[in-house]
Amino acid sequence: MSGVVTGDAVVLGLRPARLPSRALALFIDLLVVWAAYLLITIGLVVATASLDEAAQTALSIASFVLVLVGAPIAVETLSHGRSLGKMACGLRVVRDDGGPIRFRHALVRGAIGVVEILMTFGVVACIASLVSERERRIGDVFAGTLVVRERVPAARTAAVPPPPPWLVGRFSELDLSAVPEALWLEIRQYLTRMRQLDPAVGRQLAERLADELVTRTGTPPPPGVPAAEYLAAVVAERQARDARRAFAAAGHAARAAAPGFVAPEAVGPVGPVGPGSAVPAATVAPVLPAAPVAGPASAPADDVKATGFAPPA
Repeated sequence: MSGVVTGDAVVLGLRPARLPSRALALFIDLLVVWAAYLLITIGLVVATASLDEAAQTALSIASFVLVLVGAPIAVETLSHGRSLGKMACGLRVVRDDGGPIRFRHALVRGAIGVVEILMTFGVVACIASLVSERERRIGDVFAGTLVVRERVPAARTAAVPPPPPWLVGRFSELDLSAVPEALWLEIRQYLTRMRQLDPAVGRQLAERLADELVTRTGTPPPPGVPAAEYLAAVVAERQARDARRAFAAAGHAARAAAPGFVAPEAVGPVGPVGPGSAVPAATVAPVLPAAPVAGPASAPADDVKATGFAPPA
């Protein structure tokens, strides 16, 4: 099954729809359109019973063109290539370069579809899809369009290969804060697909990624370490740091959710209060010095003279 490639040789990653899914989507669309056409026809027959035969024929042709041809064109134009059947099957009509279709694309597909689908009951469209490399019918070829799958099964993420044992923990002090996420993504993609690449191409790509990583971290790899193994070791170190941070955050959240937990900053520092005991100092009432207590000594003579009062002996 061929992918979608632009004129600049860029692979878009879109998967052309297979004939069974397209046939099912077309069957749903035709079922809805024919049901609407029959209801409109019955309504016109009842409403135009008093008209002559020529007027009834003109209305029948107009309803045929508007419902069976114009309605699908309008729906594909307004929904950017997604009719009711295509939405149900997870399909979409796009241009050859992967962009959304416009009115002229939907018009060409709908006009040619009258011949290859309605008049031949889909036989011509099936044959054209079978012989086409990307399973396109004649309307898609003339309109420059393609039916692709929107809902693609999620691929299983490949694991990053582990580094050699003698490199584990070698970069524990490496500063990774300046490495952008885009570079990490490139390195992961290379490590998961390096066995599928040509050896020479893979070596050049690994050396380029290693040079960018050294530029960001400022620390070159140990002498004699291949670029691929260096990248694997650095990625393993980053994953180990992320795991430690995640476990630390989870442990702190679990302790905070436990009943009776009081944050340390709420109780103050902990210090020994008595032999063999450790009680938060903030919970212990401070011991204040005792206020001086006046004895039974007699008041000075100056105070007696000033106030005229002598305390009892």
